[in-house]
Amino acid sequence: MNLNQIFTNQRTGNNPHTKASRTDFQRDFDRIIFSSAFRRLQNKTQVFPLPGSVFVHNRLTHSLEVSSVGRSLGSVIGEFIHDNYQSDLTDDSKSFYLHNLGNVIAAACLCHDVGNPAFGHSGEDAIASYFDRNENDLKPKFNEKEWADLVNFEGNANAIRVLAQQQQGKDAGGTQLTFATLASIAKYPCEAIARDKKIIHRKKFGFFQNEKDIFLEIAKGTNLISESEEPHIFKRHPFVWLVEAADDICYNIIDMEDAHRLGIVSTADCQNLFFELVKSETDDVDRVKRKLDSIGNDNEKISYLRAKVINALINKSISMYKQNFDKILEGNLDKALLDMYKGENKALQDIASFSVEKIYNHKAVVEIENAGYNVMYELLDHFIPSILKSEEKIKSYDIKALKLIPKQFIYENGTDYQKVLGVIDFVSGMTDNYATDLYRKIKGIDIGMTM
Repeated sequence: MNLNQIFTNQRTGNNPHTKASRTDFQRDFDRIIFSSAFRRLQNKTQVFPLPGSVFVHNRLTHSLEVSSVGRSLGSVIGEFIHDNYQSDLTDDSKSFYLHNLGNVIAAACLCHDVGNPAFGHSGEDAIASYFDRNENDLKPKFNEKEWADLVNFEGNANAIRVLAQQQQGKDAGGTQLTFATLASIAKYPCEAIARDKKIIHRKKFGFFQNEKDIFLEIAKGTNLISESEEPHIFKRHPFVWLVEAADDICYNIIDMEDAHRLGIVSTADCQNLFFELVKSETDDVDRVKRKLDSIGNDNEKISYLRAKVINALINKSISMYKQNFDKILEGNLDKALLDMYKGENKALQDIASFSVEKIYNHKAVVEIENAGYNVMYELLDHFIPSILKSEEKIKSYDIKALKLIPKQFIYENGTDYQKVLGVIDFVSGMTDNYATDLYRKIKGIDIGMTM
């Protein structure tokens, strides 16, 4: 890939703007911060139930931290490209890599989760399985590619839709971000029917059929390498690896710290796991030990080690990105940066294994996953049959159900596929609390007027 052609300030919606002190890529960051889709992340589950007496991360705080790590990664790699590829870069490209790559990665990290529904991955599973479990009734209404989108619902693809599609009565281009930022979140740049769990950039999919033309514009504007046109498959954009690394660094480590604060993981276990990783990546173990001994509060000990671990993983990710830069530009790297490092570092392997056993399978986590799955499934079951009925067959209860859906999610003149996507937009955009409250009301568990 040509380093001069993989970024652009072209936006969805082609919305012109006046000159200002901010760059186009700084504008992306600001637009996401002030968007309603980002704001709703404050009440979407990361791992542990919300709210609680002990503060834990939600999707919003997670995204802010990922963005902070991503800015560091982007800034350092931008300097690396600027300093080592001078002869290949135009003056505009030199300025971009030196001053704006960090902004692009920070913005992409900030919005990487906006397509994820309430209740974590169980919300995604509920949406996908709703269509799978109702295949006999629903599948005949859609073509093969549309059905693949629905039965494999994916938060990454939904993020492109949330950020780029035009809702009823709203501006074209959605949040109107630059193609550079949108390409940076496309971990799986292919259609749903091209999914292949053995291939890193096709383990899931990156865009719905409804947004295919938008994605093709993004791909063209950022010169993604095409592998196939039927179905559409692209190789990953080079910036994706940095966004993915920032996310992997944060969730691998922060989930452990949250579990410690909740008493799920002991101080001794958490400290030992973190310390072993720090020890594997530092030459000054004695200084770390002295600092730990000087801290009396257990939470502060873990916070100190968490900071050291994240710093070590940032440095390692930068090193591995540089080492594999040619493969990344060619689109031929077949593992995530942290997965590559995990293969050679037992301490990181131990953290991952411990997290699966003690955190992600903890009773509180499993309970919220089960509850969230049922809430999301039942909400879809309340709205989708009604949205698909013809005028001749629609009943009064269908009309009343549809009155609960805001107008921007109703595509009266759309295809069945577009109407269903509108319902999914409504349900997947809900916060945990809103989804739960609406579920309780439509099920008759809570009855009464709320203003």
